[in-house]
Amino acid sequence: MSGLLGGIVFGLVGGVAIALSTMVGVYGERKIAAKIQRRFGPQETGPYGLLQLPADTLKMILKEDITPRQADARIFKIAPYFVFVPIAMGLVVIPVAAGWAALDSSIGILFFLAVPSLSVLGILIAGWSSGNTYATIGGMRGAAQMISYELPRTLSVLAVVILAGSLRPVDVVQAWRWWWIPLNFIGIVVYYISSIAELNRGPFDIPESESELVAGYFADYAGIRWGIFMMSEYGGMLAASLFGAAIFLGTLTWLPGPFGIITFLLGTGVIGSSMIWVKWTFPRMRPDQLMTTAWKVLTPLALVQLVIVGVVVPWL
Repeated sequence: MSGLLGGIVFGLVGGVAIALSTMVGVYGERKIAAKIQRRFGPQETGPYGLLQLPADTLKMILKEDITPRQADARIFKIAPYFVFVPIAMGLVVIPVAAGWAALDSSIGILFFLAVPSLSVLGILIAGWSSGNTYATIGGMRGAAQMISYELPRTLSVLAVVILAGSLRPVDVVQAWRWWWIPLNFIGIVVYYISSIAELNRGPFDIPESESELVAGYFADYAGIRWGIFMMSEYGGMLAASLFGAAIFLGTLTWLPGPFGIITFLLGTGVIGSSMIWVKWTFPRMRPDQLMTTAWKVLTPLALVQLVIVGVVVPWL
């Protein structure tokens, strides 16, 4: 398979995976949020409300694609793709089976950390190009938040890289051992919290802040472009959950052969569902609390984890 053809195939597969994760994620989030709030959630449209999401999707697609008069039209229209494409690209280096990833790169972990981070540019220009003060503030908040939480997230992953002695995700999965979980427990917690903050999900959804900024950086978006932002969020959840299940928890190695893929998918589902639970359980943080958590709590904890791993590795 040529490089161009392979890129097209993997791109389509990644897009379908993100679309499916969005459908499952939205339905699951509605049901989980309803349980937490002692409601039923969607139940009228189709059995158990399963047709509510297709109905909402059709409605969203048919909505008029509005561009505000004061917006920079060209940048405004392409900004959602600057958010979506880097996140979709991050999926290709995640091992989805023991010994195999779509892009088996020797620096795959660095790729996963660096490329999706480019989506911060899309969030920033989406807010700025709207010509809306609320959207601009939301874009600046989102950029500051994502850049701040990249540091502890990267440091938490670095601990696993040191244990495996490689930046190649497939090598990390093959080198994974059960005792990495207790040894790297602090790093797992830091990665989990940082990933939620990177996705701008509650309780870190300050860039959106409906009560303050009227949805923040995508306040002026409608129709399919708004849908791309939503797909980016759930695509980021999918990528973070897949990566955490494969690299930190090693679920691909829990059972031999194809059974490992089952445990991998189950682990991914548990991580993604817990992110939804966190959003609907904890109150939204203030901006100062958010930055304090990144720089004064998670970053020092990630450095402590690196020290622990650095002390243990020479004895292995």
